[in-house]
Amino acid sequence: MRVVLKNVESPQIEYISPQILSDETMEIRKEKVIKTFVQEGYDCIIIYADVEHSANFEYLTGFIPRFEEACLVLHKNGDCYLLLGNEVLGMSKHSRIKNTPLHVPQFSLPDQPLEGKKEMVDYFKEAKITNKKVGLIGWKALYKINKDMFDVPHYIVEAIKTIALSVSNATNIMIGEVGVRRINTVDEIRHYEYGQVLAASNMLKTLDSLQIGKTEIEMASILESEGQRNNVVTIFSTGKRFAKANLYPSMKKMILGDAISMTVGYKGGLSSRTGYLVSDKNQLSETESDYIEKVAAPYFNAVRTWLENIHVGMSGKELYAIIDRCLPKKIYRWSLNPGHLAADEEWLCSPIYKDSNESLESGMILQIDIIPSVEGYSKPCCENGILLANEQLRERIKYQDYEMWRRFETRRQYIKEQLGIELHEDVCPLSNMVAYYRPFLLDKGKALSIID
Repeated sequence: MRVVLKNVESPQIEYISPQILSDETMEIRKEKVIKTFVQEGYDCIIIYADVEHSANFEYLTGFIPRFEEACLVLHKNGDCYLLLGNEVLGMSKHSRIKNTPLHVPQFSLPDQPLEGKKEMVDYFKEAKITNKKVGLIGWKALYKINKDMFDVPHYIVEAIKTIALSVSNATNIMIGEVGVRRINTVDEIRHYEYGQVLAASNMLKTLDSLQIGKTEIEMASILESEGQRNNVVTIFSTGKRFAKANLYPSMKKMILGDAISMTVGYKGGLSSRTGYLVSDKNQLSETESDYIEKVAAPYFNAVRTWLENIHVGMSGKELYAIIDRCLPKKIYRWSLNPGHLAADEEWLCSPIYKDSNESLESGMILQIDIIPSVEGYSKPCCENGILLANEQLRERIKYQDYEMWRRFETRRQYIKEQLGIELHEDVCPLSNMVAYYRPFLLDKGKALSIID
């Protein structure tokens, strides 16, 4: 088999509606969290949140603290306290988890009224954590280094330590090997599919709109839609990136031969593409004219290998080794995990690393995230997400949401017929942009494909 650039039928733009999680799903989430933290030896957990690190909090409440901070205290008997700032306090009555709200002005914006003169420790006393074994949850897997290391503000940690019997980093309850957020139900898959489709559809519209002379801002406006909150900074960059440390789209115009980088992400996943603003290799510089053979084709073969080999039950190190064999890290200089989990955030965690004994499980949503870095060439990228589903989960999807199942099958057929990739039976593509890659961006009819 070899990789070729050929005429390929373009995917169709997909439109699906956002899906609100059911009350049953939210109750299941709460039960899973309590069961797990009790098994880990805690009397209660405290989840910290701010706008950038709010997904563990939102997992139970259904909302984020926006521009404020917040804490959720959950006891093993199911009692829940929400510690909220001035402008988010009113959300307690809309929360998906039954709760007692506690107004904590210290969680509000700078210089807003600090009514009352309570210390932080007083609020945690009201939340009944005194003399309890507390699991404190941030958002990083620092527990793998030290259970006494926390990615939570010092003033909160010190207040908890003052009255708790003990406090340890318990983020593994959410994202570790026992993490409840790693595995998704049919309802959650449907919820996250919307974000995957929205990102992919916007990416396809952007690819189809590329034109010499258009600005980064013009193109970025196509990447964004439907008023949804992004889970990554939206990228549209032409030519050299990060001039004067700028991360955001500007009025810079695209010119022939530019390297282009595009990324957009929402709940459930991300879509990312790179390439050159050319019609064929003759428009590349002499040193980059072998881009397909030298970089893009080996990369695309790695994507194919990932999709054809990933399956339920394999270890993370097994998949890592497969990618390292077909796209040697020493040559292609990829440095991160060749794949990771996605949820409300773009990168939840990753079971795929060199010495990982973590198992890839049914219900996981994963991003194909392999980023080679070959000196002198643009980095290739065609990142999108998939669901891992064993036969039992696939049957549940067919029964509970046949329309979603039909979308999976339509995408699978497209990837096989147009791109020459035979997905493993456990792989359900979460959008029709999975593995669709145009390295020469002005030739909108051609994409990379596998042929015998």
